[in-house]
Amino acid sequence: MGRNTRKRRSSMANKAIAASAALALGGGGLIWANFYASAGESHNSGQNQVKAAGAQVATIACPDVGQRLTNVPQRARQGVDRELALLDKQITEAYARLASTRQAQAQDAGFVQNAITGPLKEKRAATIDRIRINIQRVGGQFDNSLSQLAACTPQTAQTNAGGNNGGQNNNGGNNNGNQNNGGQNNNGGNNNGQNGNGQNGQNGNGQGGNGQNNGGQNNGGQQAGGGQGGNGPVAADFVDITKAGNNAQFGVGNNGLAANGNSGSRGSFTTKCGTNGNDNHNTDNVIVAPGVANGAHHLHDYVGNQSNDAFASDQELAGAQTSCQNQGDKSSYFWPVLRVQDGTQDFDQNNDGGGKEGNVGRILQPAQAQLKFVGNKAGNVVAMPTALRIITGDAKAFVNGNANANVNWSCTGFENKVQLKDKYPICPQGSQVVRTSFFQSCWDGQNIDSANHRTHVSFVQGNGQCANGFKAIPQLQVRLVYNVPRPQIQNGQVKNAYAVDSFPENLHKPITDHNDFINFFSQNTMNQMVNCINTGRKCQ
Repeated sequence: MGRNTRKRRSSMANKAIAASAALALGGGGLIWANFYASAGESHNSGQNQVKAAGAQVATIACPDVGQRLTNVPQRARQGVDRELALLDKQITEAYARLASTRQAQAQDAGFVQNAITGPLKEKRAATIDRIRINIQRVGGQFDNSLSQLAACTPQTAQTNAGGNNGGQNNNGGNNNGNQNNGGQNNNGGNNNGQNGNGQNGQNGNGQGGNGQNNGGQNNGGQQAGGGQGGNGPVAADFVDITKAGNNAQFGVGNNGLAANGNSGSRGSFTTKCGTNGNDNHNTDNVIVAPGVANGAHHLHDYVGNQSNDAFASDQELAGAQTSCQNQGDKSSYFWPVLRVQDGTQDFDQNNDGGGKEGNVGRILQPAQAQLKFVGNKAGNVVAMPTALRIITGDAKAFVNGNANANVNWSCTGFENKVQLKDKYPICPQGSQVVRTSFFQSCWDGQNIDSANHRTHVSFVQGNGQCANGFKAIPQLQVRLVYNVPRPQIQNGQVKNAYAVDSFPENLHKPITDHNDFINFFSQNTMNQMVNCINTGRKCQ
C-alpha cells in the first residue's frame, strides 16, 4: 500500500510600515510581516525597512537539470535519479532558509547570496558532478554544459520567475521537437497572469486579516507571502470565471491537445477507479525519484494501483491490488492533491511534503475522477507497452518556464467556454472546479521511459499525426471535479483559498498542476481498449 503521510506597535506610523512591508513582499515571506510588526522605531529605521522589503526575493529559480538529461545509460539511471532528487531537496531546504531569514536579509544586502544561493550553488555543483561520474562510469557521454546549471537565481516579488529561465519562448519544448511551440505565449493568458499581473499582483496581497495574529491559519487568513502556509496562493492567482473571457481551447501550441476528433479512430475506453476514498496518499514519485522517500515534496492522490510508492518495483505494481472496477486495469493514476486553505489542518500538517513544506489546509477528495482513453484523428492507435510511464504538465513550471506546462482549469458549465492556465477559477454558485489533463499520445515505439521522463512520448501535431516516426497510442484524458468552497477576494486578499500541492519554491501557482500515469493494463484488457477505440465504439 502507498504510505499515508496522512513587541507591540506603539504608533500608527509603525503600523503603516508593517503594512507597506507586507504589501511589498509578495510570495514566500513566512515571517516577514511579523518582523516588520516588531521592528524598532528609532534611527529612521522605518523608511529603510520599507525599502529593503521591496528588494526582497520571493523565491529561488534553479535550472532544471533533469529536463536537460536526454541520454542517460540505463545502468546509470538509478544513481542519476537519486542525485536529481537530491537537487530538489537542496532547493527545498534553500527556500525554507530564504523564507525564515527575512530579518537577516533586511539587515544585510548580501545575505541571500552569501548564506543561501552561494552555498546552494556549491552543493548543486557537487551533485551535478556526481551525475557526471554516474554517467561516465558506465561509458556514457556527459554534456559538460550541464555543469553551468549549478547557479540559482533569487527572484524578487516583481519578477516573473518562469520567464527568466526562457521557458516562455516559442519553440521552448523538448529537444525531440515533440513539444515545440509549447511555450503558452499564444493563448491562455500566461503573459497577463505571470508577466503582467501574476507576480506584481502579489504586492497587493500582503497579510490577511487574521494572518499576523494567528499564524495565518484563522479563517484562511494570509501571511505576508499569501496563503495559509505563507507561500501562496495570492489573490492574483484567482479569477472569477464569469469575467475571464471565452477561451475554449484545451492546451496551447502542441501541449495538451486532444488527439481524437471526427475522423480516424473515434472510439473511447473509460475505466472507473474511484476518487481515492480510501485516502491512499504519499509524497513520493516513483517515476522521477524511485527509491527516494518524499521525492515529490508534495502529496499525491492515488487511484488504480494500490502499491505505488517510491520503492515499488514493476513486478510489485503488476501484482498489486487495484481500485478500478475492471480488475484488468492495475495502472497507477496519480496527481497532486487539491486543498482548501480555510484554517483547518489535515493529517500531514507536521509532515515532510505536507505542512513542513508549505502544503497546508484540508485535502479535498474529488467528487468525480473520470479516466478516459480516446483515439487519434489521423488513424488507428497501437497498444501501450506494459509499465509505460507518462508525466504531463510540469510541477516546477513557475520557475522552469512553461515549455512543458499542460494545465486546464475551469468550472462545470464553462468547460466549452473557458480554460485557464495561470489562474484558479472562482466558480459561481452551483458550479464545481474542474481540472483536466490530456496526456501525450505519441510513443517512440521502444522505450517505457526516458532519462528526462518526457522524450519517449510526445503530443500529437495539430493535424493529429505523430511526428518523428512515433506511433499513436490511446490518449489518457483525466477530468477531476471538486466541490470547492468559493474563495473570497477582499481588500487584495484571498480568504478560503484553494490550491494544488506544489514544490514550496513554486508558490502554489496554478500553472504547476500536473498528472502522472503508469500503464499496468493486462494485455487482454489493453487489446480490448485498442479494439474499442479503433472500431469507433464507446466502451466502459
